[in-house]
Amino acid sequence: MSETLNNEQLALNNLREDVEEMMQSVLAQFTKAQEALLNCDTNLAQEILSMEKKINSMDLRLDKSCENILALYSPLASNLRYTMAVMSISAQLERIADHAVGIAEYIDEGIIDEPYEDDILEKVKFKEMFETAISMIDDAIYSFINEDTNIVKWVFGKDKTLNKINKQTSDLIAALCKKNPKKVKQLLYLFSIMKKLERVGDLAKNIAEETVFYVDAKIIKHKKKKKYMP
Repeated sequence: MSETLNNEQLALNNLREDVEEMMQSVLAQFTKAQEALLNCDTNLAQEILSMEKKINSMDLRLDKSCENILALYSPLASNLRYTMAVMSISAQLERIADHAVGIAEYIDEGIIDEPYEDDILEKVKFKEMFETAISMIDDAIYSFINEDTNIVKWVFGKDKTLNKINKQTSDLIAALCKKNPKKVKQLLYLFSIMKKLERVGDLAKNIAEETVFYVDAKIIKHKKKKKYMP
């Protein structure tokens, strides 16, 4: 019995190390995507693309590890919630990485071949939106690793900021297209990237919800989150 418990704990420790490695890799990917886009850096874009297979393999390894833990040890209570949370979080992380890859592809393929003008980025609050998305990922990761659901409210609060910027995006981009007809293609790709950022915010929020499930044993998905809102 004790040997089984020791093996279960070892498997959970390895799972923790693997998910934390994936978290840091995905955060790095998305941070690099911001830099690659703002500087139109094709080398950095290619670096992001080259990491895609590694992150996908991390996702598959986490799924397999979780399945093995559930099948071999039938974990209970917090160990069960942790394993289930990791299964969901690895999927959220993989999708965040996919959005980083999508941005990198725009640069690598020459679709976006010059940096955006600062005044355009300022009007649509693009830099603020990107920084907020990265911050949400960082906060969600910190919250999960440190089992700190107090940080979850920061993620939900920043999601409000992201949604507010997103709601104004369509009208602002439309106005910029009308004013700068020669830049319509570039502006439409900017619009596409901002939609990706909004989705990344939702994925970070999903990670935060899984943290609440694991730590507090509460399911808050599709429910009011008053306790966790700033």
